[in-house]
Amino acid sequence: MATTKRKAPTRKRGGGESPAALRARTRTIIARLERAYPDAKCALDHTNPLELLVATILSAQSTDARVNMVTPALFAKYRTAAAYAAADPKVFEEEIHSTGFFRNKTRSILGMAQALMERHDGRVPDSMEALIELPGVGRKTANVVLGNAFGKNEGVVVDTHVQRLSGLLKLSREQTAEKIERDLMALVPREKWTLFSHLLILHGRKVCIARRPKCESCVVNRWCPSSRV
Repeated sequence: MATTKRKAPTRKRGGGESPAALRARTRTIIARLERAYPDAKCALDHTNPLELLVATILSAQSTDARVNMVTPALFAKYRTAAAYAAADPKVFEEEIHSTGFFRNKTRSILGMAQALMERHDGRVPDSMEALIELPGVGRKTANVVLGNAFGKNEGVVVDTHVQRLSGLLKLSREQTAEKIERDLMALVPREKWTLFSHLLILHGRKVCIARRPKCESCVVNRWCPSSRV
């Protein structure tokens, strides 16, 4: 009796996908990742918008773990925008030294705090337009603050993990954060924009590791054009 080979599941290969198929695959990926990481959230420790804004500026070219080691003492000492605005730059540089690029970050944070005092009565604004006008705050930082401190989905945070995984999953073929974000905003439901970044970041750290991806244990390997299994 002739035996028939079991047909392997079809893997999406990107490239030839229609926009509708790509959106459907994206939603499947999101659903699978949500089940894998039900507690996905911002990795930067904070209790209010100002703390998150400071932590996000500190996280540039650093790790969330390193920033979380520095911020407890920082947040205990500087509780308001006025406190940051009045800080001694030399002292502040020493306090954040271990996060790297401490001189630039000091200028950004103290300048941001001074702008908050001058323009917003010391409060962190909750709009993209106002945030990106602050020293040291670009769209990525603004997206972090809006999504996690204010619950506003104004965009998708594109960090190194999000950029790398978006390419591997063929959700975007762009190379710049701005263009990748635009692609992802068209694919991901708006209510998931903030969460989507957390999901990709966690997956990039735990499974889709840059130099040694664990494709065999990846929950989205069937929907990943770059999967090795």
